[in-house]
Amino acid sequence: MIEITAGDFRFVARFEEEAAPETVAAFRRLLPLDSKIIHCRWSGESNWIPFGELELGIGPENATSYPSPGEILLYPGGISETELLFPYGHCAFASKAGPLAGNHFATLTEGHEHLRELGRRTLWDGAQAIVFRET
Repeated sequence: MIEITAGDFRFVARFEEEAAPETVAAFRRLLPLDSKIIHCRWSGESNWIPFGELELGIGPENATSYPSPGEILLYPGGISETELLFPYGHCAFASKAGPLAGNHFATLTEGHEHLRELGRRTLWDGAQAIVFRET
């Protein structure tokens, strides 16, 4: 399980270890992760963490372009930079280079009621501190 805090919100997510074992392992190597989350530019109702040229050593796995709210994606780079996608509403994952498919590696189990407000804050108030810790 992952505990995620963003501002004064708390989320809990489960790893999708059967569907995305390599992605889960790569994400675990990043933990604990203290970062900033911002609103997406092209993907619709979602937040994201850009990781730039970070090399994770993984490819597509359990990949989707249309995640549901609370389905957390890790895009390992390639067409666009490495990034984490944290959707809160309707989302079609994309970049300035076009459509992308990210690896669905974790799903929220708690905190869905805070997703929309986190999205509103990143859109109107800017970057928010976010912390991922394995529990």
